[in-house]
Amino acid sequence: MNEKLTNSLKSIGPGILFAGAAIGGSHLIQSTRAGASYGFELLYIVILINLLKYPFFEYGHRYAAATGETLIDGYKKLGRWAVWTFFIMSVFLGIVNTAAVTIVTAGLFGHFLKFSTGIMHSAEFLAGVLLTLTVVILFVGKYSLLDKIVKVLITILSIFTVVAFFMAFAKGSNAAPGFTSPEVYNDVGIAFLIALMGWMPAPIELSVWSSIWSKERRKQTKHTATLKESLLDFHIGYITTATLAVFFLGLGAFVMYGTGLEFSSSGVAFSAQLVELYKSTLGNFMEPIIASIALITMISTTLTVVDAYPRSLEESVKAISNKENSSSSTLYVVFVMIMVVSAFLIVSLMMKRMTTLIDIATILSFLAAPVFAAMNFKLVMSKNLPESARPSKWMRVLSRIGLVFFTGFGIIYIFTRIF
Repeated sequence: MNEKLTNSLKSIGPGILFAGAAIGGSHLIQSTRAGASYGFELLYIVILINLLKYPFFEYGHRYAAATGETLIDGYKKLGRWAVWTFFIMSVFLGIVNTAAVTIVTAGLFGHFLKFSTGIMHSAEFLAGVLLTLTVVILFVGKYSLLDKIVKVLITILSIFTVVAFFMAFAKGSNAAPGFTSPEVYNDVGIAFLIALMGWMPAPIELSVWSSIWSKERRKQTKHTATLKESLLDFHIGYITTATLAVFFLGLGAFVMYGTGLEFSSSGVAFSAQLVELYKSTLGNFMEPIIASIALITMISTTLTVVDAYPRSLEESVKAISNKENSSSSTLYVVFVMIMVVSAFLIVSLMMKRMTTLIDIATILSFLAAPVFAAMNFKLVMSKNLPESARPSKWMRVLSRIGLVFFTGFGIIYIFTRIF
């Protein structure tokens, strides 16, 4: 194996973790709901939002590769206000988003256990078991184990999702003759659009996670990735994420759109419907495999989310307190425990309102998007990044269009809520 290929392989990791974090709630839940409710009418929104968010995620990899620093290090150079802004918003978003992915995972876990053993367990118990398992994996295995687990899971899920999509495509739509699609551009439709875009393909603060994971990957492999190698890793993860978003929407559109079926708001019931969607296209014999893969995929999302928010908050505190070089993991442990305990409490209260919790989390993520996007754009256009590593002209244009879009849609949503 030549040195160039070896170095490229050493660089691959953060982009796959990105996919692992993204393909959970936004794809399994929101993309599938979009297809089930509106058919392919929202396909352009899925493609558009992946395009408009692309630069701001790419900047996380770009900055890390060009400087050897995380985005949080860069935020500090913009001013402490930027680090404080990221920290305060991430504490709140972290708790809500961790609860949202946990409630989905607990629902899938409940369905899996009911299917495999015939035994029902309480949502609180399942959430507690999952969060405890997550904490053990992160504290014992750390980044290395997380990296290995997610790579395997994303590969398996991708294969089955693509196969399921083309089998559903071959069967064609199940929509009843004369079925009329619901209105998109009313209060209900706009609220769903915002919710869909909030996590599609992921919240923009995930760009910070990628820069931190890049730093951890560098420690793990002892290889400093070039900008080209780092962007290759990013594009593998991002293209996979965007493509699967379309496939999940297609599954919902082919199998559920126009049939009169609606997803339940209960976590366990929703999970059963999700597995049924796959089973109806791949066959009954695939149910145990599909149930296992869907569950494991959401476990990987929970793992990445519970790891990334505390890790980014730890880096923020170090930057604020001028202790960037400190190796103490105490802060990380504290923030992990805050996230899992808070998530457990929220899940206990909202297990039967899973879709409501997810919509709240995704809407908040969308409203926060222009803030994180503006900080990333300002950073890569500043003197902190070498001229040769700054984004191209078309990336700058796309970034400005994205900022206008996120801000404008956010204002429209707030206006519709008030009036």
